Amino acid sequence: MANSEQQLAIYKPTTAITSIKGGLQEGKRVIIIGRILPDADRLHVNLQCGSDSKADVALHINPRYEKGSAHVVYNTYQNGTWGSEQSTPDSPIVKDKLFAIEILVTKEAYKISANGKHLKDYEHRIPITQVNTISVDQNIKLEFIGYQNSVPPNKKEVINGLKPDKNIVIYGIPNPDCKSIAINLRHRYGVAFHYLCRFEENAVIRNTNENGIWGPEEKTEGIPFIQGQFFQVKISCKAEQYDVSVNGQQAHTYKHRFTKLEEIDVVEVCGELQLFSVEAKDP
Repeated sequence: MANSEQQLAIYKPTTAITSIKGGLQEGKRVIIIGRILPDADRLHVNLQCGSDSKADVALHINPRYEKGSAHVVYNTYQNGTWGSEQSTPDSPIVKDKLFAIEILVTKEAYKISANGKHLKDYEHRIPITQVNTISVDQNIKLEFIGYQNSVPPNKKEVINGLKPDKNIVIYGIPNPDCKSIAINLRHRYGVAFHYLCRFEENAVIRNTNENGIWGPEEKTEGIPFIQGQFFQVKISCKAEQYDVSVNGQQAHTYKHRFTKLEEIDVVEVCGELQLFSVEAKDP
């Protein structure tokens, strides 16, 4: 794979150090999703020049929770010395709740945001071509690490189709004015599972479309998403139904109408939202 196409997506990483082959590139973004442990007083996320403990750190992001206040410190470690700190107040990262840190790599700076809120433009002190490692400390329960294009695709191929115990995992944030979010599990002739949240109606609709014809709707009140707040959706494919959970809480079920699960080959996410990742995971 050419460096210009280099992509990385790791769901439930088992290590706190992740290598980026070919190094950072302008226009790409680094995504870290997880939970800070409830008893932690700080966290670090580093973009490093190697995996050694003494490696230079081009970008050090350091949320701190001290004396009842939360803030974020930024710095660079080069040639054995820390540079001058920069900081922002009022961290949007809350302990023991899912968060997403996004780092967009530009020519001049790292554009850093958390849970969709812009935090800092941190100007480069070390050339991005020297950066090849993402490192986090042990104060986080990691959910996802990604190195991707600046605009993520809203479609994901499901390799070898669905099967019982295969999971679809989606991370995102509905826009503050979001009117709807739709998740579609598609096959060649239609939509096996259509999961539609309509915010203005405060309703969730489930349905199936085959050969251009929609079946009877299943509709319930109450949306498991909050506009402007980070979410994780997991759709678990079971033998008889789909189980939908949001942020770890069971939300809905939907019995299979289209039963040729192996023919379901695309996950599609639509609506007014910021999308971080769409993953299809084998059991």
